[in-house]
Amino acid sequence: MSRAAPFPAEAPAARGGSDRAIAAWLLACCALVFAMVVVGGVTRLTHSGLSIVEWKPIVGTLPPLDERQWQEAFLRYQQTPEYRLVNHGMSLAEFKGIFWWEYFHRLLGRLIGVVFFAPFLWFALRRKLSRALVWKFTGVFALGALQGLLGWYMVQSGLVDDPRVSQYRLAAHLGLAFLIYAAMLWMALGLLFHRAQADANPRSLHRFALALTALIFLMVLSGALVAGIRAGLAYNTFPLMNGEWLPARMFVIEPWYLNFFSNIPLVQFDHRLIAWLLAFLVPWFWLRVRRAAAPPRARLAASLLLAALALQIALGIATLLLVVPVPLAAAHQAGALLVFSASLLAVHSLGPQGPADRR
Repeated sequence: MSRAAPFPAEAPAARGGSDRAIAAWLLACCALVFAMVVVGGVTRLTHSGLSIVEWKPIVGTLPPLDERQWQEAFLRYQQTPEYRLVNHGMSLAEFKGIFWWEYFHRLLGRLIGVVFFAPFLWFALRRKLSRALVWKFTGVFALGALQGLLGWYMVQSGLVDDPRVSQYRLAAHLGLAFLIYAAMLWMALGLLFHRAQADANPRSLHRFALALTALIFLMVLSGALVAGIRAGLAYNTFPLMNGEWLPARMFVIEPWYLNFFSNIPLVQFDHRLIAWLLAFLVPWFWLRVRRAAAPPRARLAASLLLAALALQIALGIATLLLVVPVPLAAAHQAGALLVFSASLLAVHSLGPQGPADRR
C-alpha cells in the first residue's frame, strides 16, 4: 500500500473504474465552469452584472417571486449610480432582462459548488480518494469559494460614482476561473492518461507547450482588460488600428506603467500583439511536434491547439470589425477557454512520467 494512501489499496480493475468515475465527475465540473465563463461574458456584455446589488449566498438563491419583491429589487437598483447615469428611465420589464443574466450567473456558481462538493464528499467517504487527491480537491473547493468572494468584490467596484467594474478585479475574476478550470482538467487528465516516459519526448517540446500555455493565459488576462475598459469599441479595423500600426497616444497616462492596464490604445494593441505572437508560435509548435514523431495524443493536442487558435483569431477579428456584437463576443470568450484547454492537453501529453495521481 502506498505510504500516502490512508485506505487499503484497491485492485487494479476497481481502481481503474474509480479513476474513470472521478475523472468523469471532474470533466462535468469543467463543463459547468466553461458554461459559467460564457454566461459571465454575456452578463458583462449586456451590462447586467450590477443589476443585483446585494450578495446573499444562501437567501439569494431564490429570485423575486411576486410583484412586490420585483418592485423592491428594482428600487434597490434605482438607487445605484448605474441606473442614475446609464439606465435612467428603465422599465421594470427591462430591469428583469438584465436581472436574469446576473441571477443565472450567480445560480450557476452555486450549482458548481454543489456539483463539486457533493461527489467529493461521496468519493471521500467511500475511500476512493488518496490523501493527496483529498488535499487537491479541498484546495480547488477553497478556490471556488474565493471566486465567489472575488465576484462580489468585483461587483462592488461598479456600485460607485463610475458605474463600471474595475478592470483589475475583472481580470482577477476571469483569471481565477481559468485556474480553477485548469486544476480540474489537469487532475482529470492525470486519472485518465499516463504521461510519456521522461525520455520519450524532447524536453524542449514540453517547455514550449508550457510557454504557450503561459502566453495564452496572459492573452486571457489582457482580454479581460480590453473588456474592462471597453477597448474593443475603439479601433474597429484590422490589421491596422485606424490606419496605424502603432496608434498614437499609447503612453499618455502617468505614471507610465498604468498605460498597460488603463490606456485604450495600448491595451488593445497589447492584446493584438499577443494574438500575433500566438499566430506565429502555435504553427511552429505544431510543426515541431509532427517532426518529433511525438505520441498520438501529443500530436492530437497540437492539432487541436492549432485549430482552436485559428477559430479564436477569426472570432476575435469578426468581433472587432462588427463592433463587439454580444453573440460573437461571447463565442470569443468561449474560444479562449478552448485554446487554453488544448494547450493544457499538449503540456500533459508531452510531460514526463510522474507518480500516479491516486498514490
